[in-house]
Amino acid sequence: MNSNQVNRVLRIDSSSSSHGRSITRRLGDEVMRRLNQTYPGADITERDLSSGIEFLSESWVQANMTNPAERTRAQLDILADSDQLVRELDSADVIVITAPVYNFSVPAALKAWIDMVCRARLTFRYTENGPQGLLQDRPVYLVLASGGVAFGSPADFASGYLRHILGFIGIQDVRTVYAERTNTNSSASESAALDMLAQWFPVTAATAAV
Repeated sequence: MNSNQVNRVLRIDSSSSSHGRSITRRLGDEVMRRLNQTYPGADITERDLSSGIEFLSESWVQANMTNPAERTRAQLDILADSDQLVRELDSADVIVITAPVYNFSVPAALKAWIDMVCRARLTFRYTENGPQGLLQDRPVYLVLASGGVAFGSPADFASGYLRHILGFIGIQDVRTVYAERTNTNSSASESAALDMLAQWFPVTAATAAV
């Protein structure tokens, strides 16, 4: 991939904590800084899910299951926000998702976003061979942080779930950056996360973190 291929970057934050207290938001800022240096001029869309997102309802499910050609105006209105989220996801060349681990899994707001973008006929479909993702593959920087959970351990129900969901809609290029067990040594955990990030953005004098 070269800079001419990256025109749009989508960032999704889900921590309920502010930038000053959120490790995932700080790490997300660093990912964005390096993306901006690597792909200058790209349009950036930011979604802070902690500010509010729709949850599934019976009317939403009914509207989504209705044949698109037969949906009423009211059903189209119900799905409008979800349609916008799908457009943002589909049009992005690079995606950054930041998520803390809450109670061994992802924040409710991020799960709500997942429910809004996993749409049959739009982002996946069922075939005789099983489900098939409909989105083009693209890099996703998955920024995670946990207070006590080790990623990849039996108690980690977040990272594997997010990888599975992204693959379910067609996105396989998931680049994980994580700070684990931050309650033990937060600084060391963040430093280890930056080392992971250096796999894709080698640290030079121009890209070194400030």
